[in-house]
Amino acid sequence: MPRYLCTVAYDGRLYAGWQSQPGGNTIQDTLEQAIATVLKTSVRIHASGRTDAGVHAEGQTFHLQMPGTSRIPPERWSVALNAHLPATIRILHTRSVPETLHARYDAQGKTYIYKICRTSVLSPFMAGLAWHLPLPLDENLLAQALKLYEGTHDYRAFAARRGNEPHPLPDNFYTRTIHQATMEQTSGGLITITFRGTGFLYRMVRLLVGGAYQIARGKETLDDLRQLLESPGHRKSRYCAPPDGLYLQQVAYRPDDLETPL
Repeated sequence: MPRYLCTVAYDGRLYAGWQSQPGGNTIQDTLEQAIATVLKTSVRIHASGRTDAGVHAEGQTFHLQMPGTSRIPPERWSVALNAHLPATIRILHTRSVPETLHARYDAQGKTYIYKICRTSVLSPFMAGLAWHLPLPLDENLLAQALKLYEGTHDYRAFAARRGNEPHPLPDNFYTRTIHQATMEQTSGGLITITFRGTGFLYRMVRLLVGGAYQIARGKETLDDLRQLLESPGHRKSRYCAPPDGLYLQQVAYRPDDLETPL
């Protein structure tokens, strides 16, 4: 039976996050309902990771095992599935992958972006799509704070507890490597922050943005941030940015892991 890896984009404003819930108003539930309509059978999908309510994606990935009765090739699967999805969810690309590939466990890294709108009035067309911050802030300090996040660190000060963590926790549970933490001014009064790393803990990106924002507002100092990174466990970063501006932009895999044997 073929295994497909799909890249999906979605507007998270109307959904209660990615993961399936009893109420059914999630990205996963909506996708699985559409898949069941197309294939005439229930199929479970497995994502690269969860996104919270209100968080968006430009390049989330998930895999599914196609039933042996299906004759829909990967190049037609996106079109077939999109015909049964709301306009707020779209399959961008589908490829056949080895049956051993797992969308989550074989992911080698992720890229997130976070959008901040600096205009005095937030356009109604941006509501829920960016964090509105019209108050004064030091953008140079913001960039310096983001730079401190780069490298390999114990990020427990920037992680929330989901409740399903292993017990006892492995020694390196909170250790991640961030290759890029940068910001740029874009059109329409937007600041776009980019995080690219090996992986991210629960609510980590939002806590990283919130911590950098506190420094840019003069509420904390760069030394305070260094202490959180260099002495993990003493205290937590107290400010979590809202989900509105967060987008999962890309999930990276090894090219060899994606190649289907001939």
